[in-house]
Amino acid sequence: MRQRTKIYLDTSVYNRPFDDQRQARIRLEAEAFLSILEKTMAGAVSIISSSVVAYENSLSPFPARKERVSDYIALSSRTVKMSQAIRKRATILETAGFDSLDAMHLACAEAGDVEYFITCDDNITKKAKRNPAVVSLIVCSPLQFLIEEVF
Repeated sequence: MRQRTKIYLDTSVYNRPFDDQRQARIRLEAEAFLSILEKTMAGAVSIISSSVVAYENSLSPFPARKERVSDYIALSSRTVKMSQAIRKRATILETAGFDSLDAMHLACAEAGDVEYFITCDDNITKKAKRNPAVVSLIVCSPLQFLIEEVF
């Protein structure tokens, strides 16, 4: 029996369905996110979340969006809580050029022992590709993840 693929979705992925769907890339990434949720409910994928995702969602100025994203986050099989070790790792990632919140997301994903860090943020993807010795995860978009996992 194949083990479930463990993934971490950063906040940009959870919010993709609420972005302007007239842009092809955004629409495709939103559909990819919904496919990931289907795979999660079918038991093929396990989403690992973090207190950083919950914190970022709490900052949303849109109550309906915040509530819906909370529903998505609730599908996670586990939530990584912030710790001193995660903060230390995030500091190392910051020195590699990641923004502080992005570094905390990546550090939480590592602590959650995930295979894929999924983001819609091109800056995170580019920085991860430039720093393969620092980032131990596969960092990709929702579309790239589906292509990798399905095809």
